[in-house]
Amino acid sequence: MKPRKLAGMQDGIRENDLCKSADPQLAKVLPLNAKPDLILWTSPLPHVVLLTLNRASKRNALSNDLIAELGAALRKAALDDDVRCVLLRGSDTFFSAGADIKEMQQRGFEAVDNSARRSAWRDIANFPKPLIAAIEGICFGGGHELALLADIVIAGEGATFGQPEINIGILPGDGATQRLTRVAGKSLAMLMILTGEPISARAAHQAGLVAEVTADGKAQSRALEVAEVIAHKPPRSTELAKAAVLAAYQTTLDAGLEFERQAIRHAFTTSDQQEGMNAFFEKRSPSYRGT
Repeated sequence: MKPRKLAGMQDGIRENDLCKSADPQLAKVLPLNAKPDLILWTSPLPHVVLLTLNRASKRNALSNDLIAELGAALRKAALDDDVRCVLLRGSDTFFSAGADIKEMQQRGFEAVDNSARRSAWRDIANFPKPLIAAIEGICFGGGHELALLADIVIAGEGATFGQPEINIGILPGDGATQRLTRVAGKSLAMLMILTGEPISARAAHQAGLVAEVTADGKAQSRALEVAEVIAHKPPRSTELAKAAVLAAYQTTLDAGLEFERQAIRHAFTTSDQQEGMNAFFEKRSPSYRGT
């Protein structure tokens, strides 16, 4: 059993070339389609990639181009053995205001339901490595649906989470009716979706949507701390563990338990497992190679 297959990765995806960002402080940018800078790619720590939503003029509205670039960035990260954890962030004042309403006005339903957008969302949902979201400020609509795909969410105290689609005569279309209900339960999901009213970071934490709440402006630094810890764990086992936890949302208890057994069986075949156990008995720090 291969861990990347567990999380639904596709084979044969060609990597895109990286080019330099217009901002000299940002090391790498992944180009795709018309706008090469909608997703910024940096490497702040060994084995950790930071992806930044970079559409500030539109409050990081999730246009089709932005979603396509994010899907491509995560495909690349999935294929790069040096990448062990990915951190996703917006700006210091907003994560994302949601889907691109202008696109919806111009293209109607096709703006939010087309083959390219569906494919990109699948790439995000199927990303096999740990994905952490650092959220400050507004996290609404499609932005909240994107956060629901993160494995760990760290939020600033002033962050707000909402599904306001009902206010423009529609409803969530990128997974919230299903994922929000599974994570937070029927009652809160109904409250958020039917009223369109947001909830605070503290309320989101109580509901299980957020793992930790930090002081404003500290979500990214805390998320980087968590990412650094994860990046020092055995990569194959983290992928297997992620896939096993996600199975709890996607299958029956018996099937999930069997998945867990097969995952740990596979972990015992890796050299990292031997390294981890040897390091334990030798009272030293393990050095994992991802094999």
